[in-house]
Amino acid sequence: MKYGFGIDLGGTTVKLAFFDQEGHMLNKWEIPTVTANNGKQILPDIAASIRAHLVKIGVADQDILGVGIGVPGPVNNQGIVNMCVNLGWGEVHIEDELSALCGFPVKAGNDANVAALGEFWKGGGQGCENMVFATLGTGVGGGIVQEGKLIHGVHGCGGEIGHMVINKHETARCGCGKRGCVEQYCSATGIVRIAEQTLDRCDEPSVLRDIFPLTCKDVFDSANTGDALAAKILEQVYDYLGEFLANLCAVLDPEAIVLGGGVSKAGLPLLDGARRYFNKYAFHGTKGVRFELASLGNDAGAYGAFKLAVDAFGK
Repeated sequence: MKYGFGIDLGGTTVKLAFFDQEGHMLNKWEIPTVTANNGKQILPDIAASIRAHLVKIGVADQDILGVGIGVPGPVNNQGIVNMCVNLGWGEVHIEDELSALCGFPVKAGNDANVAALGEFWKGGGQGCENMVFATLGTGVGGGIVQEGKLIHGVHGCGGEIGHMVINKHETARCGCGKRGCVEQYCSATGIVRIAEQTLDRCDEPSVLRDIFPLTCKDVFDSANTGDALAAKILEQVYDYLGEFLANLCAVLDPEAIVLGGGVSKAGLPLLDGARRYFNKYAFHGTKGVRFELASLGNDAGAYGAFKLAVDAFGK
């Protein structure tokens, strides 16, 4: 039996997991992400943690097939990261550098794409060959699997679905600098933004007026307990989400759409709302797509990172 590591590199913590080749997670742990000095200590810390774990469990180097890692930025097809602002990185040859430090082959990918691969392999997308994964969190990220393969793109930007423009009349800028991106309407922050704009524009009573600071969860909870204005706000969100997903499916024709991220904790109401407007906007041939909730939670990135290693080195 061969083994390996899946690593989810975040701006605050590094999540590491140890797997067998079949994808069973055997151990997981975290170390802090040290971003001081332009993040120069990040990769040495990861390598040291990998080596220490192997000593602890008594697994020999020859039994390790490789290491996969997801990073919060684009990774091109040469394994080079071109800028991760929240890590302090500019250009980093992450595959070569981490491999030299830990002694194992390394395969890297964008963190959202890697999480998509994890859900495809062991989560909500199991059993299909074509899947769209949308993470609705502070922002909107995602990943695309076509014919069983993760789409990376030439520059590592494949799957940046949160920056599709769905409202050309928007005047406020998205964090990416454009206007009218999906992220401005379907993320947790976007939902709060729509709620606050709605409250400012009307005098309709709502429990939301008494909540400060307002959160995305407050909007869902209030709608679920019968607040009419909260329900109207979510209808706007579902409309944007349904149109966005319908446009994706017209291009990709997936078997499944998997929704993850913090917003997905809303559960079935989110799926039902998205599906209702999806059916309004979708090309008729794509209406049979399956809607699923992500099931791996914070472990999706580690699973997907290890799957990168399995695909690259496990043949």
